[in-house]
Amino acid sequence: MRFRRRITIVTLLAMPPTFKHATLANGLTVIGEVEPHAHSAACGFFVKAGARDEEAPVMGVSHFLEHMMFKGTARRSAEDVNREFDELGASHNAFTTTEMTAFYAGVLPEFLPRAVDILADILRPALRQEDFDTEKGVILEEIAMCKDNPFWVLYEKSMEAYYGRHPLGFRVLGTEETITALARDQMREYFEHRYSADNTVVALAGRVDFDAVVAQIDALCGGWRRTGAVRAPGQPAPREHSFTVKDEKVTRAYLLAVSPGPAAQDERRYAAMMLAKVLGDPGNSRLHWALIEPGLAEEAQAVYDGHDGCGDFYVYASGDPERAGDIWAGVEREIDRLVGSLTEDDLERLRNKSATGVTLAGERPAGRMQRLGRQWVYHGEHRTLEEELARINAVTLDDLRAVAAAFPFRPRTVGRLLPA
Repeated sequence: MRFRRRITIVTLLAMPPTFKHATLANGLTVIGEVEPHAHSAACGFFVKAGARDEEAPVMGVSHFLEHMMFKGTARRSAEDVNREFDELGASHNAFTTTEMTAFYAGVLPEFLPRAVDILADILRPALRQEDFDTEKGVILEEIAMCKDNPFWVLYEKSMEAYYGRHPLGFRVLGTEETITALARDQMREYFEHRYSADNTVVALAGRVDFDAVVAQIDALCGGWRRTGAVRAPGQPAPREHSFTVKDEKVTRAYLLAVSPGPAAQDERRYAAMMLAKVLGDPGNSRLHWALIEPGLAEEAQAVYDGHDGCGDFYVYASGDPERAGDIWAGVEREIDRLVGSLTEDDLERLRNKSATGVTLAGERPAGRMQRLGRQWVYHGEHRTLEEELARINAVTLDDLRAVAAAFPFRPRTVGRLLPA
């Protein structure tokens, strides 16, 4: 008899975190998962501003702004920002995606007020012309480096082809043309509208005096303007499409398909995530055993990516250019067989793997802060780790079949990057 066990987590911590929520008079939201016995604390400022919120002529401005936040403020130079984070021993960073930009730090609890002060300060950057000119060169170098990564070259071109005029097809880094032409005044205009109080969420986790931090944030950020910034809701219009790019710098074949998936707010996202993992999870999936294990392909994976109001699946493979046709035929064959091949063993394995991943990410305040901030930006609500795990455990084979019927990896945009 085969041994089976579903991971069930009743209580992840001896004393589960307490959720707290406050909204300042200017609309700035502060949320937290407070855990008095934690050994660290974390804070992150999450701004609902990313590549999809830009106009085409200023593509890349959100990511450029992320860099400018660390170039100094009215109170601090760039050197001050780096030195003060170092003095705290902070684990700090920032990121920009198509839909949000975040700035965060994890510290010992006694240093949290200083970390909050630095983060709130850099969110109001000086945007000096000389810093802008210097950092423009850094961004252009990043764009040039991405051109040396075949996956990113194909991914960006595929998203542009799939989303068409929809800004979800915009490049997070922008292009050489848009960054070269970008002026500081255009950046300031974008910043003043998008980086408003009512478009920002502050997430806290760990050993935090929530009321004290809210009072501190009110003192630091209470003067931020409310602008009523909203995101354009336009939906993409996907179509069957294929294209081929040839590049003399590449020596392998790179293949990528994009197709519709559930939105980030759609409850079917849990089933979509599992379906993509059955098809193309690294190490143990249909694509792995059909393409990588026999030596037909060097890479093969499938990913579900939920966005605000829509979503997509992408399937990627690479290998010998002489076998590109066979590789893609194998990908299509596994997509066609997927629904009929689903088993309870697949579901059990994925439940356990997902539960482990979610739990490990939630064990530390820094991980909970990230989950909390992203969750609020997309959903405007709080779900505990236990609630998330319950939803994962509740997914059935019928749910996988239903999401596959609703989003059958069609219509499909297929891109190929091949040697010249």
